[in-house]
Amino acid sequence: MSHEKQLSPHTATNYLLFLLPSAHPRSSKVRVRWVRQSSPPDASVRWHEGGGNPMKALRFHAAKDLRVETIPEPADPAPDEVVIRNRYVGICGTDLHEYAYGPIFVPKEPHPVTGVSGPQVLGHEFGGVVMKTGRDVTHVAVGDRVSVQPFITPRSGDYYIDRGAFNLSDTMALAGLSWVGGGMAEACLLKGYNVYKVPETLSDSDAALVEPTAVAVYGCERGGVKAGDSVLVTGAGPIGLLTLLAARAAGAVQLFLSDPNPTRLEIASGILPHVVTIDPKKQNVGEVVRAATEGNVGVDVALECVGNTFALQACVDAVRKQGVVVQIGLHSGEAPVNWFNVVYKDIDIRGSWAYPSQIWPRVMRLLASGQIPAHKVVTRTVTLDSAIREGFDVLLDPAGSHLKILIDLQP
Repeated sequence: MSHEKQLSPHTATNYLLFLLPSAHPRSSKVRVRWVRQSSPPDASVRWHEGGGNPMKALRFHAAKDLRVETIPEPADPAPDEVVIRNRYVGICGTDLHEYAYGPIFVPKEPHPVTGVSGPQVLGHEFGGVVMKTGRDVTHVAVGDRVSVQPFITPRSGDYYIDRGAFNLSDTMALAGLSWVGGGMAEACLLKGYNVYKVPETLSDSDAALVEPTAVAVYGCERGGVKAGDSVLVTGAGPIGLLTLLAARAAGAVQLFLSDPNPTRLEIASGILPHVVTIDPKKQNVGEVVRAATEGNVGVDVALECVGNTFALQACVDAVRKQGVVVQIGLHSGEAPVNWFNVVYKDIDIRGSWAYPSQIWPRVMRLLASGQIPAHKVVTRTVTLDSAIREGFDVLLDPAGSHLKILIDLQP
């Protein structure tokens, strides 16, 4: 995994679709900064009391200890909450890291905002059907199909939250990591603000792909990708391919993709036949890009989707003067860059952290319209009972041929 170690030239993995800014298990340089609240909500208490009926759930207990268990269904929602019957959930790089090395993001002690600690139902890329609503929830009704935006935060009292930038708040928790439930269960209790009614033309499986696609769309927005642009993406995992698709939807017409895994490059060529694929073990990324771009100057925007030093360096080399490099993948520590080139080329390097929650309806429209055919990155669908063996273990195989794996909760 690219977040585990650095490989040369760069390694593409199922890198992190969403990660809280806490720590890699082998690095002390990145930390969680919890902002303690006066009293956590009582959702965890009501969850464990349960709704009376049993349900299946895949829960994290410790590293290499995932269990498909029977637990109580969620209790009746509070006035500002909903209960949904989960339909599909994606296995994210974050889930894989919990399985391999955790607990990383699953709280060991009660979370200061939600009051939750493990065992944790995993899964933050999911959708489903509304089963119950609290009396104050009016934007969805029982029976509505919904996609889940997984941020759990206070609604005021924080510098960033008060400005609508929920993704930047240190108080943020996440459904499927630090909340009472997640997508890898038959049902989930959520805040009303977590669920968005999906368009009629958006499939149930695509509802689970809104979250990773939002990461990709926001990364392209941070890079200012526009009509006619040339774009390089490093990493042909799910986020890399979704970022390519998002760049094309934004109007980019010349696309480059670098990845050392030939199987993934082949998959990418099947999805986007005109993409120029580059194997960084055999080719110099910058040279290939410059040779193919107008004036031999390089791409307008380079998007690094691995969290790998060599990939970032390739982006800095391949972008044109006054171009933009966007860091989407999460590095586990410091990543050296040729800062002389950054200054001499007059380029911007920007981070892209998750996504603004307000992006959800727009991303759903992009998927529903076919502008971003996110379903093409899905290479396997498994059941909850087989998810550990046929999902998690398969994605952790560095020689594996799968990209995005979905779990069907209602097969």
